[in-house]
Amino acid sequence: MQISSESIKIGHPDVVADIIAANVIAAILDEEKKLGMDLSNMPHCGIEVFLGKGICLVGGEVRTRVYVDIDKIARDSVLDIGYNHAAVGLNGHLMGVLNAIIPQSPDINVGTSMELNKCKEIGAGDQGIMYGFACDETPELLPLPYVLVSRLMRAFEDCQDPIFAPDGKGQVSIDYDEKTGKPKRLVKVLMSNSIDYRYVKGSKNTVKDRAKKIAFECLNDWVDKKTEFLFNPTGEWNALNSCSAADSGVTGRKLVVQFYGGYPGAQLGGGSVVNKSPEKVDCSAAFGARYVAKNIVAAGLAAKCSIQLAYAIGIAKPFSIYVNTFGTGVISDGKLEKIIEDCFDLTPGGMITRFGLLNASVYRGIPKTLFMDGYKWEKTDMAKQLKKAAA
Repeated sequence: MQISSESIKIGHPDVVADIIAANVIAAILDEEKKLGMDLSNMPHCGIEVFLGKGICLVGGEVRTRVYVDIDKIARDSVLDIGYNHAAVGLNGHLMGVLNAIIPQSPDINVGTSMELNKCKEIGAGDQGIMYGFACDETPELLPLPYVLVSRLMRAFEDCQDPIFAPDGKGQVSIDYDEKTGKPKRLVKVLMSNSIDYRYVKGSKNTVKDRAKKIAFECLNDWVDKKTEFLFNPTGEWNALNSCSAADSGVTGRKLVVQFYGGYPGAQLGGGSVVNKSPEKVDCSAAFGARYVAKNIVAAGLAAKCSIQLAYAIGIAKPFSIYVNTFGTGVISDGKLEKIIEDCFDLTPGGMITRFGLLNASVYRGIPKTLFMDGYKWEKTDMAKQLKKAAA
């Protein structure tokens, strides 16, 4: 039984679009902070970005008291990734930037503004269903294929080898024991990375050997003599034909790989996350659901846990809470649902405060990885309380 997970580098056009959107929100949060920002006057943003051949369209809706330079943010975001020349598929210096941002709908504002909301609290920015997932396969309480393929992406992003241009994606396959359901070995590693041929000297096989070295070093605790390595299976990926030179980029299009890598049982709900301010539960409740699931597994109440949170627009508390421990729970899923309701504040305001979601640095980090990087929703500080409540 094999399970695979996919991930993408930050130079993939869809992630570039996510990064631009998140950086717009981060810039707004930085400026709002100077004016004295809190839950009552926080900005409300939903940013959409489209990247085409040499063009970046930034649209969506925003309610804020400040001005930010959209053109500069988009260009700087692209240049920071390494897209500074046509040879790598995109040049931030020459990219055309179009601004199509409009004010937030007043009908939405009625539900999300503390002043206008009938309950005087931040209501959910939209209706929707969000999922969180955790399992005991890794110290991070995430699926092993997801952790390994994420590690692979970070290794290629950080390798400092100019041959490997910013655009790339990877995949790993793990063999699982059919009786125990536990991972046994890393079977296959696939890495596709655009190649900047300005730096290639000699045989193409040399490039593959360098790629294999990076991959196997970062995955060394799972690699064995039988682990297969595939690199650029078509045989060619010139960086001239990478990023938006060859494929469009759109915010939110890589949700599956950004969340749990397509791991069976780790469902996906809601919409894109990194391009929304946190009163929108697509963002805050995606982190809240992960936080709850991780703490349940950390408390030893289940080996695997999926949490579903549902919301109604303008209403703060979840519409419903659903738990699935896949038969691994030490108490019933129904009892866990009641414990979650009693122990966690899963209102937008509660999650914004607990996770520090008005911090611009959070938005600058989450397009790269939603988990594992010291975020507050990755803490297991509720495990003892859950264990006590379940006793």
